[in-house]
Amino acid sequence: MAHELVALETEGWHALSTGPEEATAFYDRVLAREPVIMLTNGLRITDRSQIIASMGGPPWTSFEIIEPLETYLGPDVGFLTYKVRADRDGTPYTALLSSVYAREDGEWKLALHQHTPY
Repeated sequence: MAHELVALETEGWHALSTGPEEATAFYDRVLAREPVIMLTNGLRITDRSQIIASMGGPPWTSFEIIEPLETYLGPDVGFLTYKVRADRDGTPYTALLSSVYAREDGEWKLALHQHTPY
């Protein structure tokens, strides 16, 4: 199980850095059936299709995942916390992120994701 969640999260950032089609396709595949996303502007989204659509924005120019900590609560639930340093067309972004993954039908699915700017 080691580093599975870091790999998934990195794949997500790569999709978000490639373009809207790649990002929405990735999150359509990885998002849980009943997800929750908590964003920096105080927005909480629980509608799966709305979350997927929100991932189709302008791509990130660059990103760096810093100090990832992957923890498992059992064979079917794990969480990842890390810092991210990213850039979108010259605008820097830094945040603390947490992602909770749960297995659905034998695959890791993103159930909860939260950004806290710093």
